[in-house]
Amino acid sequence: MSLPNTSNSLSQQPLLKVIALHKSYAGKPALAGVSLQLFSGEMLALLGQNGSGKSTLMQLLTGLFSPDSGSIEVLGHNILSHASQALSGLGVVFQQTALDLDLSVQANLLFHTDLHGLPRKLAKQRIAQGLGLFDLAEQAGAVVRSLSGGTRRKIELVRAVLHRPRVLLMDEATVGLDPGSRQQMLKAVKTLAKDSQVAVLWATHLMEEIELADRVLFLKAGQVLFDGGVDDFKTQELGRDYINNPSAKA
Repeated sequence: MSLPNTSNSLSQQPLLKVIALHKSYAGKPALAGVSLQLFSGEMLALLGQNGSGKSTLMQLLTGLFSPDSGSIEVLGHNILSHASQALSGLGVVFQQTALDLDLSVQANLLFHTDLHGLPRKLAKQRIAQGLGLFDLAEQAGAVVRSLSGGTRRKIELVRAVLHRPRVLLMDEATVGLDPGSRQQMLKAVKTLAKDSQVAVLWATHLMEEIELADRVLFLKAGQVLFDGGVDDFKTQELGRDYINNPSAKA
């Protein structure tokens, strides 16, 4: 998947900057000082088992909840003090589908472009382009409920980038997909990052989904235990333990 390139080179400033995030629920810490930086054209795998804090981090990054302390900046805008500017720079594919199952593909996508204030002519052009990248042009009039899980996920990815965000958040976006569909989604997002200079944060609990990432951030019990190269992670004790843990496998 490739969109028009809006950047000629990798930015020297992070598009997403997270500093010392803390979040607790009922006195139980969910995040304890999480920091990360994500740059233009970079695909960062956020790896961790269920309960590691990935979902909490995504909820904070998308503005669904506020941190107890720490800061989040998207394109230089603080998500608390300048929420509209920060959130407009994000595209999100959630773990649970956010499509209206009883509307057509086209109606779902137009609803998203309307929310972002895109002129209807431009919106239809971008929708046609996005569906075409996945060979889904003929599905534009189909009711979403009639489509397979893999096709729905592709449509959600198309929708997430219609407003041309600079940062794309993928929150366990391949849950329920077969291995072939998972790999197709991964490759599409990797191409998007490389060709269109979109910064991607890919949250997953599956080791095989970090292979295409430029970097991996390993989260456990709400803390960052590793932030570095994929090969380096796999050779360290943390990585070896994760590989050998049955619950970390597909």
